[in-house]
Amino acid sequence: MDNLVVEMKGITKVFGGVAANDRVDFALRERSIHGLLGENGAGKTTLMNVLYGLYRPEEGEIFINGRKAHINSPLEAIGLGIGMVHQHFMLCRPLTVVENVMLGKRSRRGILLDTKETASELSALSEKYHMGVDPYSRVWQLSIGEQQRVEILTQLYMGCDILILDEPTAVLTPQETEEFFRTLRRMRDDGKSIILITHKLEEIISIVDEVTVLRDGKMIGHRVVGGDVSTSDLSRMMVGRDVLFDFPEPDTQPGEVKLSLKGIFAKNDKGVDALSDFSLDIRRGEVVGLAGVDGNGQKELCEVLTGMRRVTSGSIQLDGKDITNREPAFYIGQKISHIPEDRHSTGLAINWSLEKNLIVKRLEDRSLKRGPIISTRKIRENWERARSSYQIKANGGSDRARALSGGNQQKVILARELESEPEVLIANQPTRGLDVGASEYVRSKILQARKKGTAVLVVSADLEEILQVSDRIAVIYDGRLMGILPRGASTMDIGTLMMGGKLEKGGER
Repeated sequence: MDNLVVEMKGITKVFGGVAANDRVDFALRERSIHGLLGENGAGKTTLMNVLYGLYRPEEGEIFINGRKAHINSPLEAIGLGIGMVHQHFMLCRPLTVVENVMLGKRSRRGILLDTKETASELSALSEKYHMGVDPYSRVWQLSIGEQQRVEILTQLYMGCDILILDEPTAVLTPQETEEFFRTLRRMRDDGKSIILITHKLEEIISIVDEVTVLRDGKMIGHRVVGGDVSTSDLSRMMVGRDVLFDFPEPDTQPGEVKLSLKGIFAKNDKGVDALSDFSLDIRRGEVVGLAGVDGNGQKELCEVLTGMRRVTSGSIQLDGKDITNREPAFYIGQKISHIPEDRHSTGLAINWSLEKNLIVKRLEDRSLKRGPIISTRKIRENWERARSSYQIKANGGSDRARALSGGNQQKVILARELESEPEVLIANQPTRGLDVGASEYVRSKILQARKKGTAVLVVSADLEEILQVSDRIAVIYDGRLMGILPRGASTMDIGTLMMGGKLEKGGER
């Protein structure tokens, strides 16, 4: 494992006068799995896009297997044995696996397709790495984990010995992640060299041989991963300070049931049932975490609870009173706050100022008015309080929301939704796309709301987040409640329910 298959020296890549990579060095050894770690915006994906030929650096040199390389396109990268699987898959869903692999590739039979030969070679590769991929399956029929294996299989089929994987476990269940890691180890043992871009510290510790940490576009350090490397060490390198991973258990017991869902049915945008007989109670001063693979009804559930989608059957009760199928303004009036999944399309008016975004739900609030007119001075004071309390980094309240980083945009949403002292908080993917430090901040604010007696539903595809903040863990699959597990439940039990399985023992049904 001493031969360097990739050396990147002094790589600088600038966008709009800002250095996304600032003289970064990176080295990948043969037969190794190398973690590339850093906060969002640290420059990880940019650096790998340079290696893959998607970007051309302003400065720096790249050596592949000891020879200097000028990589001007992904085609040239593939020719050098470099493959990349992006965070968002690049598959054509109506086509079969073998047809996807053949797209854009010249047939060895001239004008005739070499489908059988390609399928046979794919089957052999799939069997070699225990991937279980059927070349004749249509992509839309495959699970997310299977689609990912197709992407990797495609790169292997094209002869890649150096594989870049960008956030590969973001959409996988714990069981799928475990199987995925077994595949990576088989590939490493077979002579492949792998770069793993991730923000999940536990994964880095469990799978990689070495790790390089970037911060603000600069290379902060490199570590060989062994027993002496902890998640705290790595988070300190990433963020520049200690990060809290274990939040204290609540010192108070939840109160009476605040929000009750009984036998909810609702359809998705295609008119198909997204929620089927879904029932759940959330109590005052309690966080219920909802775990599940994306696309199993979580989005529709949050919309039902905030008046953005109609219930076709069943009821929603707040303090024992029916509030089913009311308008969004009604739920706002009932002090139900919502941190939406998509902060750009639903959470913020991104072309509005930060001051306006903070008051958009409070236009009738007398505390912001001077007589019948909203006071400019009070709007500005409201912004200054929010900036101070939520540590929002911006030039001023007149800045447009689109000008802020993802973490600061989320802080604006938190300030708006939590400062109204909600009685119910619906938080859908509250830390998606945020770095370690910003995620810690968001979770601490959610737990502060619980301490004040708010009934909280946290919907997240991040099991680490679910386990950190939840008093009880509900699991959704195909729009159905699969079970409710206690605080501290095992990831394997949660994963079993996430895949539609049943537990032999434990868990409320």
